[in-house]
Amino acid sequence: MDPVSLLRELIAVDSTSARSNFPLLDVLERQVRALGLATRRQIWTDASGVQKANLIAQRGGEKGGLALVGHTDCVPFDVAWAGALEAAVEDGKVSGRGAADTKAFLAAAITAASRTQGTPLQLVFTADEEVGCLGARRLVDEGALRPRHAVVGEPTRMIPILGHKGYCLAEVTAHGAEGHSAYPETGASAILAAGRVLREVERIGEELRADADPLFAPPHATVNVGLISGGKAKNVIPGLCTLTVEWRPLPSQDPRQVLRLLEEACARVQTDRIRIEVAVQRLDAGIAVARDSQIVTFLQAQSGNAPGTIPFGTELPYLAQLGASACVFGPGDIRVAHRTGEFVPVAELLRAAEILAAAVDRFAKT
Repeated sequence: MDPVSLLRELIAVDSTSARSNFPLLDVLERQVRALGLATRRQIWTDASGVQKANLIAQRGGEKGGLALVGHTDCVPFDVAWAGALEAAVEDGKVSGRGAADTKAFLAAAITAASRTQGTPLQLVFTADEEVGCLGARRLVDEGALRPRHAVVGEPTRMIPILGHKGYCLAEVTAHGAEGHSAYPETGASAILAAGRVLREVERIGEELRADADPLFAPPHATVNVGLISGGKAKNVIPGLCTLTVEWRPLPSQDPRQVLRLLEEACARVQTDRIRIEVAVQRLDAGIAVARDSQIVTFLQAQSGNAPGTIPFGTELPYLAQLGASACVFGPGDIRVAHRTGEFVPVAELLRAAEILAAAVDRFAKT
């Protein structure tokens, strides 16, 4: 099996998170069934009424052995990027949306399965990782999949990952009172109140720098306000303003720490005319993997790369909840993902297929 040809076929299918991933699963399922793997789909309908599914392909059962886990969805691409789905091969690179994140891993995993006979082996292709790891959460809820070891595919530049920060999200809404802007006393500006919250969030970010872990870059938890909306017209005192606050705690930190600081800050901003509410949307802790775990030391030896960490979230915590000794690893660079011109080096794709095949031989018999 040629992983480059397979990757090009996968890139040609638009699997952005807003779409059903069924067309991509059809391609993946055809490939793995041809290898003799049994398959099943875990199907649901998302909040927008779109059908999604996890595809679980297995040889020798869903318990024990090794699972190779990758997500099928991608972030949207700019309509001006004419080559987003063309999967061009040029200068030793395959480009296109999802090339690095993470269709290269999917292609490498299937290629590895085609070159080995190890059992138990599970290939797990999830939905909606980019919008909250929703497919991985469903794997945990179902609880049927129980691998002993797992490789979670992400573009890590072939570096075994020891852990990553958590991911937390909250919506902060300031409720004021509308009025004519010529008469400030008739209203209470929700936008000005939100501005005071912003200053508090900035202060929280500075506080978080005091707790550092040198394994991470940056070495501290981060906080960001990525979205803000409010107001109806330039001459109306705004009665409502909403901020979306994101924070990424270190594995050693309770993700509720920043939430408590945020809630305390909002309480300080409140007045008899301003009410602030905080609605938590995600509260995912970070995770750390033992440096001497079998899967980490194996991937380190095979890749020649010392283990590292990443600042972004993955499906790793969910595989850990299923009882797997897991590690994040894969071809490509996250720094070229999520942008126009995304690509994966062909050499890394080919090497990833070789390493994953070796992992199947090593761990699918344990």
